[in-house]
Amino acid sequence: MKKYLYLFVAIATLLFAGACSKTKLNPVSTTSLPLSSTFSTTGRIANQINGLYSAAKSGNLYGGRYLIYGDVRGENFLNQTGNVVTALAIWNFTVTGSDPEINNTWNDAYAAINMANIFLAGMEAGGNTVAGATLSKNYNGEAKFVRALMYYTLLQLYAQPYVNGSGSQPGLPLRLTPITGSGFNNLARSSVSDIYKQILSDLNDAEGSLPTDYGDPGLNTTRAHVNTAIALKTRVYLSMGDYASVITEANKIVSASAPFKAPSGVANTLQANIGTVFTNYNTPESILSMPFTGANEAPGTQNQLAYYYLPTIGNGEFSLNPSGIVADAGWTASDARKSFIYTDSKGGLWLSKYSSGSPYLDWVPVMRYSEVLLNLAEARVRTTNSVDAQAVALLNAVRNRSDPTTTFTAGNFATATDLINAILKERDIEFLGEGLRSPDIMRLGLSFPAKGSVKAVDPSNAAYIFPAPTSETQYNSLW
Repeated sequence: MKKYLYLFVAIATLLFAGACSKTKLNPVSTTSLPLSSTFSTTGRIANQINGLYSAAKSGNLYGGRYLIYGDVRGENFLNQTGNVVTALAIWNFTVTGSDPEINNTWNDAYAAINMANIFLAGMEAGGNTVAGATLSKNYNGEAKFVRALMYYTLLQLYAQPYVNGSGSQPGLPLRLTPITGSGFNNLARSSVSDIYKQILSDLNDAEGSLPTDYGDPGLNTTRAHVNTAIALKTRVYLSMGDYASVITEANKIVSASAPFKAPSGVANTLQANIGTVFTNYNTPESILSMPFTGANEAPGTQNQLAYYYLPTIGNGEFSLNPSGIVADAGWTASDARKSFIYTDSKGGLWLSKYSSGSPYLDWVPVMRYSEVLLNLAEARVRTTNSVDAQAVALLNAVRNRSDPTTTFTAGNFATATDLINAILKERDIEFLGEGLRSPDIMRLGLSFPAKGSVKAVDPSNAAYIFPAPTSETQYNSLW
């Protein structure tokens, strides 16, 4: 395997974005354009921002596989094909550091990180002047947002959760310097805590730099804005168990009472019908989605969500586990989210949340407003250690949207723990197939439940996290 595949991907992408045609008097190579030239016009700078989002929606990341890995490690899906190429070893916890999926996700995430690093350095070296004060501020915020998202993504797979030693465990190599040549392989891992600190630093900077509203529903869904950074911070703080900070951040974009809505910036709010979120991708509930608008943008072979989960239009790699969340008696037949469950002629259960056939252009949800509401609900209960009234109202907002026949009251919960369990169950139902199951299990220090022929995996098991990728360990002597 080539050393640091992500290094070459990042450099090639930037050079391609800035390449120009040769002139007769001063020929300039289109494959070795100086980095300074890639920041010489506003158009080239804008292309690089688009390139950052394109890197994040790689098929190995938010084009599909990151969400798939986050779900199939949990107990809600059963493997049906035995295909080693499509996450079998991840599902059954037998993956090794040399497996392609372990290396591809790692390499693509670091490629996006390096692209962000190169972009930020280039802007500082002259791009800020070219773009002007407002645009440069916005663009730098977007680059930091993407870098934060990538580091958070890597932590959820390759590092121990924050709850294990309060972030003291080894995390990731923290690469903040652009790699534009050889000789930068060796870098020791920073602690989990230090990686989270960098993520939050980037997101705080992004919050202060991003636009409040692009004035266009499509851009508000596919480009980071102020509320996007805040929403991601609620997820990050929840992963750290810093519930007071979850509340502080969520209160910026959640009104004090129902109907819950962001009081400033993009008017993020729940949609009346959850089905709308997966057919009209530009609603205010979708805080960030990865768009796929044509065959040339498709996630790529065997990366697509519908390919994995729905056999009528895909390969049916993973069916729903009849003993998983679908078996929960509290998930009633009247719940609109039950419409996402397809039953085949043999009684098999499948997820139809993603329903576009080849070339599989379903937009991939990175974060929805319903998650922010449930993040806030959980944090309020954990900080007050009570059956918190607002937490119940937030839980009802998500449940009633899909199941108006079920309304929770404080009397339904004898203890704060009972309410927390109801919120966690709601997350399991609401985000089925959206990649949050594994991060939820890990942030709480729980065991991965048994499923089918796979035994439970507890936090002390080496398989609890992904192994170190050989593309890193072979060339980084400080790992």
